[in-house]
Amino acid sequence: MTGTIPVLILCGGLGTRLREETEYRPKPMIEVGGRPMLWHVMKIYAAHGFTNFILLTGYKGHVIKDYFLHYEALHRDFTVTLGERSSIRYHGPHDDDGWQVTVLDTGRDTMTGARIKQAQPYVEGDRFMATYGDGVANIDIRALLARHREAGRLATVTGVRPPARFGEVVVEGDAVVEFREKLQTQQHLINGGFFVFERGAFDYLSSDPTCMLEREPLERLALDGQLSVYQHDAFWHCVDTPRDLHALGQLWEQRIAPWKMW
Repeated sequence: MTGTIPVLILCGGLGTRLREETEYRPKPMIEVGGRPMLWHVMKIYAAHGFTNFILLTGYKGHVIKDYFLHYEALHRDFTVTLGERSSIRYHGPHDDDGWQVTVLDTGRDTMTGARIKQAQPYVEGDRFMATYGDGVANIDIRALLARHREAGRLATVTGVRPPARFGEVVVEGDAVVEFREKLQTQQHLINGGFFVFERGAFDYLSSDPTCMLEREPLERLALDGQLSVYQHDAFWHCVDTPRDLHALGQLWEQRIAPWKMW
């Protein structure tokens, strides 16, 4: 079943350009519309039937652990019976019933590639997805998966066209031939996250904490002809600055958030 394909979400960054927001919590826990960015990312996948999540934490990862350990109490009414036979009974369902959430502490200073490598023992099956905990899009996850299967390569990256300051995905046909970081142009595709990987892609990753997915692993996959692209020309937005966060908040408050597919 496609719904059992695990979704790895990178949640360990420092978020230095959002210092006021991230002093006491990790960047993916910054709230938009009263819910963490991480929750919004997970809801995008869940809207397409993918509810098996592996969260790769680092900086202040205990905040994410606490959030999911107390998720039911935070989002449902409940009755507590106190004493030696203490118990808790929750009232009413919520939209997130059935989610499976695995939380891994992958180290405070570990880079993205090494974080994903640490998840290998927790990934069952031959395929997994991955993305960042600070970016949302109105992306069709099932279409992305279908494109990956059609391409028949070890990895697929979603290419988007936001403002400059991101890396460039150089494409020929349906294949990624080069992966360049931080090319200052608005005319090329950039890495929008929302990856699909075959299990063989783990061989391109290292457990060395300095292993950055966006550098040698993706570059090697591209050189080996094993990296394809799914082009997403609609809404995509990541939160790197207070301005980014404000923009998403405005969309949510105005009830026109394009990424809300649930």
